[in-house]
Amino acid sequence: MNRVILVGRFARDPELRSTNTGKSVATFPLAVDRRYKQEGQPEADFFNIVAWGKQAETICQYLGKGRQIALTGRLHSRSYEAQDGTKRYVTEVVLEEFDFIGNKNDSAPQNSQPQQDMDLGEDFHLMADDDEVPFF
Repeated sequence: MNRVILVGRFARDPELRSTNTGKSVATFPLAVDRRYKQEGQPEADFFNIVAWGKQAETICQYLGKGRQIALTGRLHSRSYEAQDGTKRYVTEVVLEEFDFIGNKNDSAPQNSQPQQDMDLGEDFHLMADDDEVPFF
């Protein structure tokens, strides 16, 4: 099974190109946050994403650097010969489905701490990530 599910932010604006046959293709790097490590400093993994056809055109029209996206796709490995004659290998995520998340003006990560003034009722309380689950 070859299935990838990612939620992240555009590290830069997507690039739209066309193949010789006129099919649209968009490429962009996606930054996906890891869990916080030392002293509250987030780390991210960057994945190269490739979208084809109408999906590529839609992404380039409506999304850009900093915007959030949820996507599913598949890993694809390929090789090519560079200008200097060396063989290069690339692994990319080929987009299959995506959803816009966040809003149009949301281009920077928000503070991930819960709001303290939320009224969730007396039977509900927020747990920190390192708390144990109280049931099995």
